[in-house]
Formats: sequence, C-alpha cells, structure tokens
Amino acid sequence: MFDSNSFKRFGDKQNSAFFEEYLFRVLAERDRCGLTDMIGDIEALLIAVEPGKSLEYIAELALMTPYHYLVTLDGPKHMTHVLRIDMNSPDILLREIKDPDYTDLFRSLNDQYPIGARRPHSRYLGEILGVTDRLDVVAMQQEREFRFLTMGQLTELDLPLNFSVSKPSPYTQNVVGYMERPFDGIRVYQHGISTIMADAQAAYERGKIMQEHIGIKNLLLPIDHLATRVYSQNREAALLEYLALSSYYYWGSYDIKDQNSSTNVTKNVRGHPESMSPAKVFTANNLPYCVNHLDKLPSPTESFVRNYGPRLHHMALTVTDGQTNGVENIDFVVSAIASQGKRFLLDTVGSREEGLKQIFSSASDFSSLIIEYVQRFDGFQGFFARDNVAHLTFAAGLEEGVQAK
Repeated sequence: MFDSNSFKRFGDKQNSAFFEEYLFRVLAERDRCGLTDMIGDIEALLIAVEPGKSLEYIAELALMTPYHYLVTLDGPKHMTHVLRIDMNSPDILLREIKDPDYTDLFRSLNDQYPIGARRPHSRYLGEILGVTDRLDVVAMQQEREFRFLTMGQLTELDLPLNFSVSKPSPYTQNVVGYMERPFDGIRVYQHGISTIMADAQAAYERGKIMQEHIGIKNLLLPIDHLATRVYSQNREAALLEYLALSSYYYWGSYDIKDQNSSTNVTKNVRGHPESMSPAKVFTANNLPYCVNHLDKLPSPTESFVRNYGPRLHHMALTVTDGQTNGVENIDFVVSAIASQGKRFLLDTVGSREEGLKQIFSSASDFSSLIIEYVQRFDGFQGFFARDNVAHLTFAAGLEEGVQAK
C-alpha cells in the first residue's frame, strides 16, 4: 500500500493549519481505502477550440510539440482529433464543435469572463486518468461526495462513453475523468466514427515538415507539467480536491512574494517521470485583488483568472539537455520557432548554474494556452528556480488577455 504522506516536502509557502490537517487526512484515507492503488497516470488531456480552428492548432502543435496526429473521431456534435506521442505519455483529445451557436456546460464557463467569452468554445477541459476499475472508483468517489456527469450528460456533451467525468470543479473549473484499460494495452476511445481526415493529416504533416526543417524534431520531449490558475481563496481547496480525485501527492509550494503569488506542485505518487504523468501545478495570488490597492501589489495571476476564469494557463514541455550549434537546446528551439512567427513573452530565464532554463510562448490564438519550454541541466531534479518563476509570472502578466480590463 502507498504512503502518500511520506514524501519530502519542498518550498517555503506557509499553508493554513486547516490545509495541513486535511492534507494528511485526505491522503491517508485515499491510501487506506485503496483509491491510490486503483488510480493511475494521466491518460489524456481534453482541449477544445473554436469551430474551424482545429486544423490550424494541429499544425501548431505539430511544430511546437512532439505530438502526432493519429485519428479523428467524428461525433454528432464534435470532431475529436486524437494526438499521440506514444503509449507512455498522455494523448491530447482536441475537440472542435460543429455548430458555433451551440451552448453547453463548458461554453457557459467561458461566457462568465470578458476574455474567455471572446473564444467561447476554446478552453482546456481537464485530464482523464487511468484506473483499474472505473465503476468501483466512481462509486467510491461518489460516496465521498464528488459528483459526476450522468451517461445522458456525457452523450449531450459528446464525450467518449468509456469515460466517467466529474462535474467541473468549483475551484479550477476543470474536470477529472477516469477510463479503464489494461496498463499494458492501447487506449481506445468509444466515440463517433473513426477516420483519418485528409486535411487534418495535411496540417499535421505541414507542421512536422517545418519542425524537421528548422532542426528541432529530436529536441522536444513530452509534457513536464500542467499549470492551472485559481483565485487566492481557492488555492488550498483546489489542491485538496485534486489530491482526493487523483493518485498524486503534495510536493510543495513556493512563495513568489514580489509577484504576490505562490506556485503549488503535486506529482504522481508512483514516482513515474513527468513524461508519463505530468506534474499538476496550481498558481494563485497570495492576497486577493480586492485589497491590492492598499499596498499597490502586482496581481498577474488573479488578473488572468478574472479575465479568463479559473483554468489551465500553460502546458510545459521538456527540451533535451545539451547544446545545438553552440547554444543551449532551449535557446535553439526558441529561436527556431520564433523564426516561424511564433512570439514568446520573454527571453529564456535561468542558467546551467541554477539547474534549468525556462520560457513562455505567447498564448495560442486557437486554444488560448501558453506553451512553456524547460531544459534541465545535468540531471537536475528540481521543479523550478525561484527567480525563474518570478520572471515567468511577471511576463505572463503582460500577455494581452491579462492586461485587458
């Protein structure tokens, strides 16, 4: 049996007595009842884009990530494109609504926020986790007062019927889903008519040809972490909720005081590399926006949440350690991608001496998601350097959607 409370704690963020008490209790009870054993890695990421934009996003991801277009699932209301690296890394299920006037649960989340409403169908929806017994896991979670979409709601939302999906979190507005498969078997999604679309294949090939042409094909590795932004008052609840629904543990939190922010990390209890099951990061203001005028504090994180809503902010990809043409691989990758017209929010931050370098791209025109690149040097095991996070948080606050009022 796992002991999810046994891991070394990192960081300097002071949590409340409530959090520390219930963190221990949530993880101990999850271990005791067997959920930690039954819930595995992240199997898939659900991302939705505007009608007519999925092909452009496939080309963008083909250029900027190691993902490959596999197949399209043609459902009644959505085209769902399956993107895959291999069976050891999560898939991306890229959903495109067919009717731009269609309103559903996920669109209603976007419509509440000024910038989110500009792309009403575009958002990161959540993760699908692998489980050994889906019905048992859902029944146990329902006994713990977690709520799930009914089969009718899954059908209405045009989601695969071999998923069980939680209702959107009140803290992150993301969902957590479960799917059952043998851990040595392939992923199969029970949804729609499976087809390889010629235009999706062409968009993918266009991106991959360019990726190889600019010399970055072998430098990009799978997703390292997924970073969600939440309101300050929801930080601890969001962490406890995700830990209760997953098999992750609390790695720790860092206080980024000069950006009035904290970065809070959870990781897979099995010790699998992040390429198999990315770390989940939650970023929140230290103090809510409503008191910032008293101390003139920055508020890049909460400004993002107020404009877009609580949601995923970025996906981070690992860059292979080493140099190309005399520069660190991350700098070569960024320069090469920038030559294709993709903007970045700042220069790379960090150094070999600090253990890693990082950078944020601008937000995608198609998904609103930022891509972060991370290069760790000489086997560095740390998750980030404090100065890096401060620079990245500040730069993210300059993004156009965050600046909008």
